[in-house]
Amino acid sequence: MPHLPTFRRPPLGSPLELLLLACSFALAAYAGVRLLAGDWTGVALWIVGAALLHDLVLLPLYAVLDRAVTRGLRAAGRRAWLPYVRVPAVLSGLLLLVWFPLVSGMVDRRYRSATGLSADVFLGRWLLITAVLFGGSALLLAARLRRAAKRRSPDVH
Repeated sequence: MPHLPTFRRPPLGSPLELLLLACSFALAAYAGVRLLAGDWTGVALWIVGAALLHDLVLLPLYAVLDRAVTRGLRAAGRRAWLPYVRVPAVLSGLLLLVWFPLVSGMVDRRYRSATGLSADVFLGRWLLITAVLFGGSALLLAARLRRAAKRRSPDVH
């Protein structure tokens, strides 16, 4: 008698996970309906343009930058430092990407007319956040190197 394959039930997760997944789909559908209710061609054009800009310009750019930093640190014998450069760079880049119109000052008049506030502070604040991210990363790296040096050196009393 030939052996018939047995079919196992796919793992669906717990009821709570399924509920959260259903809620996230419902929220995404609601947001999509609200977003597309106004100017759906403009929204679609913006999404396609953002995808093309990211895939054709930004992705190759930060891939080249990451490769250069990786090669530089590897050549200096500091490959372990790579996460301490990558993480603040990615966070800073993500903040710049999200807030680029305000950081660059491209929408200063529109922002001022909508809020009554000046958009002049965004560049300075982004630079400050970037400095704090890299400074905090440098402190973590220094603490790691100090801890590693203490483990290597013999304890002399």
